[in-house]
Amino acid sequence: MMKRKISPLQTSDAKRKAAVPKLAAKEKKIPIRILRINKGDDLKTIYAKVRRAFTAADLQKYTEIEEGIPFDQIIAECERIQREWTKKRKNQHKR
Repeated sequence: MMKRKISPLQTSDAKRKAAVPKLAAKEKKIPIRILRINKGDDLKTIYAKVRRAFTAADLQKYTEIEEGIPFDQIIAECERIQREWTKKRKNQHKR
């Protein structure tokens, strides 16, 4: 593995930013399966191999329910922003 050279003119922030890709790569450990394809395989054969290689675990990655922001919280924030904007607009209009 080749180390990145950092010039003496760069600050410590630049050094930290240069190290970020290494840290991010270490955190992500997603196994990538290698699909063997012969030299003469046509597109139809390649797609058939991909379909056979696709497992229930692969499907699970795309069907997991992620926790999001509650709808009520989004609506409340939108209403608050609307009230602030309306109040600001009225104050500008009075001048």
